Order: sequence, then C-alpha cells, then structure tokens
Amino acid sequence: MEDIAAGLGISSAALYRHFPSKYALFRTELLRVSESFTAAIELSNAADTADDAPAECLRRMLDGLAATTVENRATVALVRWEGRYLEPADRVVLDEQRAAVLVALDEQLSILRPELSPADHRMLSTAMFGVIISIADHHTALPARSVGRLLGAACVALARPGLPPAAPCSGPSTRVQIPPSFKHELLLRKAVELFHERGYPNVSVEDIATAAGLSAASAVYRFYRGKSDILAAAFRRAAEGVSSAIGRAIASTSDSRGALAVLIDQFVSDTFDERALAVVYYAEFGHVPADERAVLRNIQRLSVQEWARLVRDVRPELSPAEARFLVHAAFAMVIDLGQAYGDDPIACRARASHLVHKVLLG
Repeated sequence: MEDIAAGLGISSAALYRHFPSKYALFRTELLRVSESFTAAIELSNAADTADDAPAECLRRMLDGLAATTVENRATVALVRWEGRYLEPADRVVLDEQRAAVLVALDEQLSILRPELSPADHRMLSTAMFGVIISIADHHTALPARSVGRLLGAACVALARPGLPPAAPCSGPSTRVQIPPSFKHELLLRKAVELFHERGYPNVSVEDIATAAGLSAASAVYRFYRGKSDILAAAFRRAAEGVSSAIGRAIASTSDSRGALAVLIDQFVSDTFDERALAVVYYAEFGHVPADERAVLRNIQRLSVQEWARLVRDVRPELSPAEARFLVHAAFAMVIDLGQAYGDDPIACRARASHLVHKVLLG
C-alpha cells in the first residue's frame, strides 16, 4: 500500500481511509472495470431502434466495448490475467459480469446469423470479446477511434458466413510425452502446470519438485537456479518457438498469404497443445527477471513485426501499427478459445484457424 500511495502522491494513511487493504483496492478496481463493460452493453442496447440493421446494432455494441477497453487499458490487463486472485464470492461477480457481455453478444449474433446454433453464437462471442480486450496484452499505440474501428471491423469479419463445421480436433498433437528420466524437461512442464493452476506466487520450489517426482526441493537446483529461472526457460522456449516458425513458413511457401496460412495453423496447434503455457506467459511475465524480460520482449516484438509484415503484404491499406494490433488480437483470441473450450469440437482447430484468417485478413 505504501508503494501505491507514493505513486499517487499521497500518504499511506490517506489511502487507507479509502481502502482498508491492498485486496480491497484490487477488488474494487477489477469489479469497476468489469461493470463498465456491462454498462457499455446497456448503453448500446438503449441506443438501438427498430429500424437499425442487425449488423449496425452489433457494431455499436462492439464500439462501446472497445471504447471501454481503451479507457481502462491497464486495468483490463488485471481483469484478464489477475482475476483468478479474487476471493470466490468476488470471482463469481466478475464471472457473472463477463457472462452478461457474452449473452448480449450472443443475442446480436442470433439475429444476424440465425442459422447458427446457440453454441456457435457463444463461441463467436468469446472470440469477439477476446479480440476487443486483446489491447491489454501489448503496448502498441493507436488513436482510440482507430482502435475501435479496426477491432470492430475484425469482429464483424468473424460473424461473416463461412464458419467451418464443428468437428473433433484432428491432426497430430505437438505435445510430446516426457520420459521420467528427463528431469529438466519434466520440471519445466510440471512448473508451468502449477503456475497455471495456482498462480506463480502460490507455487514453491518444493511443490515443483514433488510434482516432478523429485525427492527434495534441493534436487531442482541441479537443473535450474530457482523458480524464476524455470519460468524464464519456459517462456524463452515459447517465444523462440513462435519466432523460429516464421522462417520455415516463408521458406515453404511462395507468397505471404501462403506463409500466413502455415503460421496460423502452427500457432493454433501449438497454443491448443500448450494452453497452460500460453496463459502463464501473459499472466506471469512480470515475475521473470528484468534482463530476461528484455530479451523475451525483443523476441516477441520481432515475431509480431514479421507477422504484421506478412499481413500488410496481403492488406497494404493497413499501417504497420494497425497490422500489429490485429496480430495481437488474433493471438489473444486463440488463447481465449483454447482456455474456454479445450478440446470441445465447437472451437476445433480448423475453426480457430478460420477465425484467425478473418481477424488478420478480413
């Protein structure tokens, strides 16, 4: 609380007059922003008239959600990645507010695309909301009006006809079984699973050792210097996996559209196979040592730039910043679909790849 008060230019005693604890401040801010999304939905619904086309009503709703996200960009990141640290009763409120947003999008989609099933509507709503709140995952700058226009258009593209049928996930998994003797690899995987389940601060080296079948926490230090070193190693591997795929995709195809198709399928496959790592990467990035964060950010920046360059080859009307926004939106959408649906056929890999094409290429 002292650090927060100093950042606000007030005393900690003054801050305590408003909030009895750091958790109270955290809870109040998260629920305030979450409630602002439902308020944006209500304003959008109030503006609708009987003469409005369904697409116009949907776009108005998306514009309201985008404006709310831009206005609260920093806190939306907390809602997106730190909401799991809310106490159970508060988490219920947060989940109910998110559900209200998805229901409102469902209703608009049911009017616009009545031939789709309710499950399809919810899957598309989840994808759209992931696109809208994706700006919490990066720091690319665009004017607020441009953000709303760009992400709103991407969401409208998701609702266009052409959605592949739901189908069981097919294709070989890139996730491999790790032999018990490969302790360094087993430690990485078990640590990521625990970080995803409990949150990085709530996992000890002892917990990781037990999950990996080691007899004592001291055995972990034969492979890694500590918990943050394990986290950094997992993140470096994830970032380099995205980066190394780019060269292979470009070399194996004749044009940028073809390279994007290869990259999209690879990203969807890797993200769905490593759902826990995809979430932990964004949620726990701040726990990586500062020097390693700089390296990881540089790898990610270069990867996004290469994706954006390919997008602009196909859509030259986009600015570099707009293309980067769309790449981040596509990444966030895939992560959200993987988390929400797992292996449910309603969000199979073919559908996820199709939706990424829509976000990036319209």
